[in-house]
Amino acid sequence: MKRVLVTGADGSIGRAAVQGLQAAGYDVIGLSLRYDHTSTADRPLVGDARSAKDVAAALDGVDAVLHLAAIPHPSLGTPEEVFENNVAATFNVLAQAGQAGIARVVIASSINAFGVPMNVNEVEPAYYPLDEDVEADIADAYSLSKSVDEQSARMAWRRWGTNVIALRFPLVKTREDLFRFAAMAERDPSMMAREGWAYLDLRDGIRAVIAALESSAAGAHVVGLAADDILIDRQTSDLLHEYASGVPLRRPVRGRDGLVDTTRAQELLGFKPRYSIHDEEDQVVSAVTT
Repeated sequence: MKRVLVTGADGSIGRAAVQGLQAAGYDVIGLSLRYDHTSTADRPLVGDARSAKDVAAALDGVDAVLHLAAIPHPSLGTPEEVFENNVAATFNVLAQAGQAGIARVVIASSINAFGVPMNVNEVEPAYYPLDEDVEADIADAYSLSKSVDEQSARMAWRRWGTNVIALRFPLVKTREDLFRFAAMAERDPSMMAREGWAYLDLRDGIRAVIAALESSAAGAHVVGLAADDILIDRQTSDLLHEYASGVPLRRPVRGRDGLVDTTRAQELLGFKPRYSIHDEEDQVVSAVTT
């Protein structure tokens, strides 16, 4: 695998992915509706991930695809716009890749794919830690779009034999931005309770992307991601007692243990997060445990 197409190449994860892939030795074609930042992609293209023509042209000479293009929050459009954009873009990218015979596509799903975190109703997760099989309860267009994207991945595998990994990203930010989000969550821990106060350092997000692109796993797989700990500097058990006392806990938690089960990421991709917001700057968790 030499050349990767990154859609949504001008987004926050997209820009980091382009640079991370290049640092790992890949040539990168970037596709974005527009570029508000200078792109380092080897070939930056302006185009729409919903356009068969634009995507087919961008796929020329490509070995794998990282699909990140999406409206990333339900507040950034009407429900119709969010759902139609996200679902159409993902299906089109998968279809064009499948018809081109590209064997590996990685798509950005979300922790919201099971619907509970953004649900307008008073609902809670069926259990903690969250895993890829947790029961869904969807009441917003964004979460629905991500759930459908995962179904589209399964369809692409069955129709074209395209190997697809859908990464369920939690909050993914730079370390600096994570501190800002942590400060807000400290003031009101309830705002992140239904997603288990989950987060992922952007550097680990890019490591997960590369691991998924380089995986030899056949089929279509949904993979949950998160740091090993929670965003808030409090004991996980105390937060659960205060904000999610009715949610069953499937395994004991200690200290700031995270509430997303990342077993599949470890077993399927060989991926384990390195970075924690609670460590010293750039200290890796693995350095403590190995």
